[in-house]
Amino acid sequence: MDQGTASPAPEPRPPAARSRLTRRKPVELFAADGGRGEGGALRRSLGVWQLTAISIGATLGTGIFVVLGEAVPEAGPAVVLSFALAGVTALFSALSYAELAGTIPVSGSAYSYTYATMGELLGWVIGWCLVLEYGVSVAAVAVGWGEYLNELLDGTVGATLPDALAAPPGEGGLFNLPALLLVLLATAFLLGGVRESATANAVMVVVKIAALLMFCAVAATGVRAGNYTPFMPLGLAGVNAAAATLFFSYIGFDAASTAGEEARNARRDLPRAIILSLAVVTVLYCLVAAVAVGALDWRGFTGSEAALAGILQRVTGQAFWSVLLSLGAVVAIASVVLAVLYGQTRILFAMARDGLIPRVFSRVHPRTGVPRANTLIVAVFCGLLAAVIPLGRLADATSIGTLFAFALVNIAVIVLRRTRPDLPRGFRVPLSPLLPALGLAFCVWTMAGLDAVTWTVFGLWLAAGLGVYLGYGIRHSRLNTLG
Repeated sequence: MDQGTASPAPEPRPPAARSRLTRRKPVELFAADGGRGEGGALRRSLGVWQLTAISIGATLGTGIFVVLGEAVPEAGPAVVLSFALAGVTALFSALSYAELAGTIPVSGSAYSYTYATMGELLGWVIGWCLVLEYGVSVAAVAVGWGEYLNELLDGTVGATLPDALAAPPGEGGLFNLPALLLVLLATAFLLGGVRESATANAVMVVVKIAALLMFCAVAATGVRAGNYTPFMPLGLAGVNAAAATLFFSYIGFDAASTAGEEARNARRDLPRAIILSLAVVTVLYCLVAAVAVGALDWRGFTGSEAALAGILQRVTGQAFWSVLLSLGAVVAIASVVLAVLYGQTRILFAMARDGLIPRVFSRVHPRTGVPRANTLIVAVFCGLLAAVIPLGRLADATSIGTLFAFALVNIAVIVLRRTRPDLPRGFRVPLSPLLPALGLAFCVWTMAGLDAVTWTVFGLWLAAGLGVYLGYGIRHSRLNTLG
């Protein structure tokens, strides 16, 4: 070959498909993003108490107000132990969330943690699962809020909304107006700014905690020692069965982790908020359960969806206290919608910034520091879903999506300890890898107990998500341009 003729430079090769699926986003790149989005940046204005209120707001809602009617017949008075067991089960995953939130304090929650430790494909899968968990649960909870609102109206003014405006097609109505209005109200708070929406959420959290404490104080006057015997009529198997049912009452403690780029001191405050919120919720659940089964024979809970209100009515003989509790339930469910809707928008913000979904979701309004277009799109989707579609078994799929995310978060703690032991951590899971492994095992065990229909819906959702990723995400990933 002629020495004076330079060989043409080889064409740059695109990354192999396998390497593109497993590429990881460096933790340092997460830190460098620093809340920045398209056209603006999120604002760091949340302290530990506001972050704690976000997690409590997302967790403490429909569960305690309706779950006793399902769980007590399974365990009897020992349902108190079931609540404690479910709380311990959730604690293992909460500890893993706390470590990762203090190590990778970003908006994407489990999506970002998985992306940093196990690669883009699994990160996408978790993000897609969280879209299901947060989006569908907002709609489902909003539908439940409409039912409680009707109960409150019936107890106060003796009238309810007509079925045509209070239920979707297929369930005796034309349009679920209360559900849509609740989503729009939560959206209005979110568009005002994170500090304003966090304040509104904190007020609602105080109201619903006060409602539950009021229940305990009033119902305690009707407690009878004989109602606690036999304490475990259905044995340990009943306690375990009720704990599996009650585990889903703890879903939501991870909501604070979606606020990683709006916390003033994320590395310190996020772990504290996650663990503190779970502790508060567990104590409240156990206290309410102990008083409830003491005030009403456990066999009287069968078929009761409004057990707490019914107990107050029975103990006092007056409608006033049950109406007051219904008001607390209405506020409680409203705060769940606000907190979960907030978390959904921040997860989509993180995914859009990484290029895996359209960048419109990462566009931040320069004046309010809010991803406005993101919030409006999510609100329209969730509001219409709640207003016109009977959710049915689809809502059950939110549970399996959550458990799958929890499972990978436990794995991510173990992986990151091995691959990046040098990273500063605001909190470290004690006895690692034992406790994260236990968290993983409990998640797998609980998922195995879900029915075939739920697994089918979940599989179809994952297949759709894989299609979206292969058709859009893998080609637009930000890591394509970063080499």
